[in-house]
Amino acid sequence: MIRTDSMPTVSGADFDALPIAPGLEPMEAKLARALPQGESWTYEPKWDGFRCLAFRQGAAVLLQAKSGKPLTRYFPEVVERLRCLKPDRFVLDGELLVASDKGFAFDALQMRLHPAESRIRRLSVATPATLMLFDLLAAPGGRDISGEPLADRRAALTSFVATASEAALQLSPHTEDLAQAQAWLAEGGPSVDGVMAKRLDGAYAAGERAMLKVKRIRTADCIVGGFRYGEGTKLVGSLLLGLYRDGLLHHVGFTSSLSAAERPALTERLEAMIEPPGFTGKAPGGPSRWATARSAQWRPLRPELVVEVAFDQVTGERFRHGTRLLRWRPDKAARQCGFEQLAT
Repeated sequence: MIRTDSMPTVSGADFDALPIAPGLEPMEAKLARALPQGESWTYEPKWDGFRCLAFRQGAAVLLQAKSGKPLTRYFPEVVERLRCLKPDRFVLDGELLVASDKGFAFDALQMRLHPAESRIRRLSVATPATLMLFDLLAAPGGRDISGEPLADRRAALTSFVATASEAALQLSPHTEDLAQAQAWLAEGGPSVDGVMAKRLDGAYAAGERAMLKVKRIRTADCIVGGFRYGEGTKLVGSLLLGLYRDGLLHHVGFTSSLSAAERPALTERLEAMIEPPGFTGKAPGGPSRWATARSAQWRPLRPELVVEVAFDQVTGERFRHGTRLLRWRPDKAARQCGFEQLAT
């Protein structure tokens, strides 16, 4: 068993010999509607995990989140395997993932962000993480290759992973075939959030949106089980969405993509429909990933209105992010809106 309490504490000074120091901002992506075409582009799956820069200098290993905060203590099994590699100086860019029977599970990653060392140690054995790699910034030996073309960095990364032979490291698939990239986008799944497009001749542009990403968007018909007023206004700010299971209406997310022009009439319409309980299963309220200053109270509605929304990912049977309202569905009965729509 990997013991997190036996791991040495590291600081920025431990990486002074590296040409690229911790704190580097990873290269980011701009959202695009379609994949670019041309011989200069390469494509990769957009993994649904935690972005992670990995630094190693001798015995010191640091895992850094996109925010710049350290992830080292939460993934001791990845740290240990990086420390055991023969190259003792390198900087990698990738995505932390935890495997499940359906691919990779984002909620299993979230469970790692816990203050208890005992829980982290237990989960590091029960649900070990892997580092899916897609870039190499400092090659073995510590040489800075971030300014070299992606095609060259990719070749160096492929060689690095081949010699590593560690289960905690995987090389992300990539292709120059547009049809294959479009197939990844169409097939999706619980692990793939879309497709990234990168220029083969491009250097690593730290902190810049130098890549393109096309996200896989899905749709679902949901019941409007309640609403919240906008902060500081008397107009509706967001619609609370629900789906039925076993006769109970469960809260699954929200949409706030309402135009300013439609809010007054919609507010009047919804206020006329206020009627408890709204949600009869899991309901809004309490700690929430969407909590804001106005989220303490919500108004329940008769479960009659149906909307079609666009969403990207589902975690714990809830939309992970806010959804986009596509259209109202007066032609569809609320009882027809169930959880089977969220199946991947």
